[in-house]
Amino acid sequence: MKIGITGADGLIGWHQRAYLKVIGGYEVRLASRETFKQPELLTGFADGLDAIIHLAGMNRGEEVEIEATNVALARDLIAACDQAGARPFVVYVNSTHQDRDTAYGRGKRAAANAFRLWTERNGAGFTNLILPHVFGEFGKPFYNSVVSTFCYQLARKEAPHIITDGDLELLHAQDVTAQCLKAIQENQRGDIRMVGVAMKVSELLQHLTDMRDCYQAMVMPRFESALDVRLFNTLRSYLFPGHYPVALTLHSDVRGSLFEVVKSHNGGQVFMSTTHPGIIRGNHFHTRKVERFLVTSGEADIRLRKLFSDEVIIFKVRGDTPCYVDIPTFYTHLITNTGQSELTTLFWANEIFDPGDPDTFHELVDAA
Repeated sequence: MKIGITGADGLIGWHQRAYLKVIGGYEVRLASRETFKQPELLTGFADGLDAIIHLAGMNRGEEVEIEATNVALARDLIAACDQAGARPFVVYVNSTHQDRDTAYGRGKRAAANAFRLWTERNGAGFTNLILPHVFGEFGKPFYNSVVSTFCYQLARKEAPHIITDGDLELLHAQDVTAQCLKAIQENQRGDIRMVGVAMKVSELLQHLTDMRDCYQAMVMPRFESALDVRLFNTLRSYLFPGHYPVALTLHSDVRGSLFEVVKSHNGGQVFMSTTHPGIIRGNHFHTRKVERFLVTSGEADIRLRKLFSDEVIIFKVRGDTPCYVDIPTFYTHLITNTGQSELTTLFWANEIFDPGDPDTFHELVDAA
């Protein structure tokens, strides 16, 4: 199946690409802002697609521009489909704001109606996916989400300011991407309203602040729900890479040395490995797992690369100066023994390994 994603550079668009990469078996085509600027590129994008997940849109800026842009993007995509003779299943990622009499709400509502009429006229499927407040790793602060803004500020040790203590309904981007694919696979037509977790803005800020303070005190915060893990992983995405590696206090006396590896309220799993000189372990990524690497003897390089990026980040670590690196989600990673002796590494994860749901996906760090 060929699936097109518009707004591929945005928060949900990036996560949609990652989700389809994990699932595998799909030909994915991307449309950026530049694609929409050139009708021939947009027509080429639409040509032969079985489904389109339309995420491109504008939610910040001048009121008139916001409304006009969201309508124009839908109309341009429809025109490109007509030009290409394509009749894809359309998933339009909408917002609960569609019912409001604002420029953003009117624009989203008009775009949804345009897609609905076009698909009805052409016998194509259409899902109007209505979302509450979406957050996730790598969101743009002061634009995508108050979660992104708070995490960015807390990671920089700034003091976030609440303007209005409104009501939130939090939904992680990976939940959205799963529903987009499900709508296509199961031919789910019409309006689908996704439900998130309700909380006040002040509750969110307090929760994230507590997580940040706990983590900086070198204790893993409590994970009482999937939302807690996802909020923590989002916070960590703004701490990486500058926060790492984290040096541990080495307590030494005539008996030898001692250092604390991990302090956690969550249990999880600890395991150790030995690695011969020149050997590599890893080349995979996780979408939810919190994982810690700590070399206890020998020398190693820990190499990481964010999905869809070419930049490789390298941490050089040694057992005689203990430090840890917590691996961020959606970063493929490996560890290489760069020394002349055997490497011993301790690993900790917040969940016990489940062969049926390992949350471990192969991806080379040093892609050719």
